This record gives sequence, structure tokens and C-alpha cells, in this order.
Amino acid sequence: MPTSQNWSSFQDSLTRYPELGFSIDSSRMDLPKDLADSMSHEVTRAFDGIKAIEAGEIMNPDEGRMVGHYWLRNADLAPTEELKKQITEPIAALKDFAGKIHSGEIKAPQGGKFTNLLIIGIGGSALGPQFIYEALGASSPLQTFFFDNTDPAGMDAELGRIGNTTGGLAQTLALVVSKSGGTAETRNGMLEAQNAFQQAGLNFGEQAAAITGEGSKLYNFAKENNFITTFPMEDWVGGRCSVMSTVGLVPAALQGLDIDSLLSGAAAMDAKTRVADVSSNAAMQLALAWHHAGNGKGEKDMVVLPYKDSLVLFSKYLQQLVMESLGKEHDLDGNVVNQGIAVYGNKGSTDQHAYVQQLRDGVPNFFATFIEVRKGRDGASVEVDPNTTAEDYLQGFLRGTRTALYESGRKSITISIEEVTAETIGALIALFERAVSIYGLLVNINAYHQPGVEAGKAAAGVFLELLGKVKVELSSEAQTAEQVAAKISADPENVFHCLNHLAANGSVSVSHGATAAADTFQS
Repeated sequence: MPTSQNWSSFQDSLTRYPELGFSIDSSRMDLPKDLADSMSHEVTRAFDGIKAIEAGEIMNPDEGRMVGHYWLRNADLAPTEELKKQITEPIAALKDFAGKIHSGEIKAPQGGKFTNLLIIGIGGSALGPQFIYEALGASSPLQTFFFDNTDPAGMDAELGRIGNTTGGLAQTLALVVSKSGGTAETRNGMLEAQNAFQQAGLNFGEQAAAITGEGSKLYNFAKENNFITTFPMEDWVGGRCSVMSTVGLVPAALQGLDIDSLLSGAAAMDAKTRVADVSSNAAMQLALAWHHAGNGKGEKDMVVLPYKDSLVLFSKYLQQLVMESLGKEHDLDGNVVNQGIAVYGNKGSTDQHAYVQQLRDGVPNFFATFIEVRKGRDGASVEVDPNTTAEDYLQGFLRGTRTALYESGRKSITISIEEVTAETIGALIALFERAVSIYGLLVNINAYHQPGVEAGKAAAGVFLELLGKVKVELSSEAQTAEQVAAKISADPENVFHCLNHLAANGSVSVSHGATAAADTFQS
């Protein structure tokens, strides 16, 4: 394609918000010029739907909940004064709490300031704070650690890292995050942490705070165990959109981050993308690009390539936001549609030496989203080649990869920010939150419930119930999986997996036969 055409397409496809240091370039998506007009019904539905969301209409009929994460960065949008207070009052309280932790007014029970922060959560309750910490927390006064799974070895490893710090567990503040307090992974992590503190001769409650719903299991546990404090977690904020709520703001404030700028960046992006004009609305442009790339059915994956080390978790963050929101079996009319967009990615230019080979020459089942950070570093850079710096190379790899992909028929969007700051991170989060909302409305699905997640939890509960029955039936007499299954009227394969789990963790011994059916187990 001649250069002049590229230049013309670039200008036609570029939307800039100079006051945010932000731009989005969709010129390499080859979008039809009449795309928005051809989808005028869907576009109108999306713009109207966003208004309804922000007005407080029930958007999660399964749970009778509003969707209020847009109010978090502009409390004046909240439909009632009570809801506004639920936003503003916790922000004031968490700022006060963080200030007292930093000043030492709230001390570690063994003396001295808290120097470590252990966040215990799952999904958005951990991933949002992880992303923010990785992006902005380089100079945090509290070194931050995470229990974000129910993997005991992972928790042991994190406890080992805490133990290697100067303050160790004695100067570690634990922050437990769970809306209901009944989420198994978070509860398990909390109990593991409590045990670790007790083994070290420490009182867990004296070093813990909680973010949870009022009256929840965690709320009651915190009161019973004399936690330092609790912060509210409202039911109108979904986990994957909770990073601007207490879930993200309490950790960010404790880490000394500029939460006001984080919120103002998101609010500014919200304002820009609230306008019902496709030509100036970056979130609508992003959603339309996703729709066109995947034929409105998610037929293409989204590969997220941030060219900045501090944004390494952005693809993981977007994976949850996009896939949990858009991965739905039914549309709003009850039709089976199996919607969704698969998201994966790493960082540039690491990808130059990893999966870019397949992206360029392999299966063309994706479109790329490049995240460009224009500023290389604070201060001057050395020349690694004559008249060339490391940031010049980073820019060269981004532009080169983008061109190489396009020459092979692989489409891409490029989102650019001036530098990684609290404001620009807030803007990026808001952009993708709104794009997800809009895309869901374009394809007529509910982006704010997660029946698949609940189904997985239910299935896990069935397995755990079976595991308990298997434990009861075990004896010193060697038995096969089929024999145990017959006693409890269960599926032999499921029983076999229970027995192997118990054997791997030292509860039973196993004698391997020629086949799985011939294996025997005994206590």
C-alpha cells in the first residue's frame, strides 16, 4: 500500500485526547468507513444502554443489582445521595487510615511501622491491585505480597518472601478482600495467613484489615478477631470492575500512590467516551473494532502487547475484564450465542523473541492491541548505538512488529499514552471498562453476570463432598477406585481422582497396577 494512503488512513483513523496524553489509532484494522452507519441500531442501543447503566437501572437481573463502577470516579453521577456517600465517605476513611499507617500512628504490635502489605483475595480482588502495584508501586513504602489462589505451595513461597524482608511477618499488614466472605479461595488464604501469624507468635487480628460487605461472613470474622478496621465493599461493584473502589484504592493508598489522579484520569476518560459521537468516542471505536475483527462473534482473539515493563500485567488484567464480562452462552433474548473474546499477551519487546513468530506467520486468528508509552524514562539515556538509545529500540520494535503484522494481513490497534502515571492508568482502565460495556450492548448480552463462574464453584463443591465420602470409606485394606465407588454409589473416575489427590498429599498409600483400574489405595 503506498505511503500516502497509509498517511491518509492514519489521519482518518486517529482519535486524540491531548489533555490526557492519549490517542487511539485504528488505521491498521481496515475498518469500513460506513461501519458505524451499518450498525446504527446497535450503536444507538449501546449509547442508550450506557446511559441506563449510569442512571442506576438494574443491569444484573440474576442478582437484582445495579452496575455502579462508573460512579466511583465521579460520585455526583450516583443516582441517590446515599449511594454518593457510599463512595465519598470510604475514600476519606481509607486516606486517613493510610496516612496513619505511613506516619506510624498505627504501629505494628511488635513495634515500628508496618513495612509489608499482604493482600488476600481472588480474581478482581487481587488482580486489580496487582496490576496497579506493578504499574505504579516502584517506590511504595509498603512492599506488597499477594495470596491470590488456594495453592498452598504458592502461599508458602509468598510467606518465604515476606520472611526474607527486614520486618518479616511482624511488620506485615494483612488486607483481606471478599465481598461475601464466603469465597473459598480468599477464606482459605486468610486462614493460612492466620495460622502463619500464630506460628510466628503474632496475633493476626491485630495486624489485619478487611474489605467486605457489611454483615458478611468476613465482616463478622473481622469483628470477632478484632481486626484494625474494615472498609465497605458494595454489591453494585463487580469484582472485575472494582479497582476504583475500596478494593483497589485501599491498597493503592497504603502503597503511597496518587489515588486522586487515578480517579481523575478515569473520570476524564469516562467524560470523553460518554459522548454519543462515534468519531470522537474512543471506547465506541474500540468496541466497533472488536466487533468487526471478530464478525460480532469473537472469531478473532485479542493479543495485548504493552511496550513497557510496568504494564506487564495489563494483558492479564484485561483478560479477566474482557473474558469474564463477554464470555456468555445466551444473549438477552435467551438465544444461544456463545459470545466472547479470548485475550492473551505479554509485553514488548519480549514478544519479539517469543510468540510474534506465530503472530506473523502462523494462524491468523487474532488482532493485536499495541500499548505504546512514548516516554522512555526519567532522565537522560546512554547511547547503545551511535545516536540511538534503548527507548529508540523499544519504539523501533513496536513500529516494526506492527508493520510486519500488517504486511502479513494481521490487523492491529495502537493505543498510546505519554507515560505511565496514575492518571494514564486510570484512563486506560476506564477506556477498556467502557469498551467492554459497549461491546456487550452491541452484541446484546449481559456483561455483568457470570453464570459460568458460579457453575464452576458448584462443581467444585460436588467434588469436595465426594472427597469427604471417599475419606470415610478408606481403610487399611487395599481397595481399587471401583470398589470404593461401589460403596458410595459414585463414578469410579471421580473416585480415582479423589484417591490420587489423597495419595499425593500423604493421606493414603497407592500401589500402581497395570491400569488405573488396578491401582489400589489404603490408609
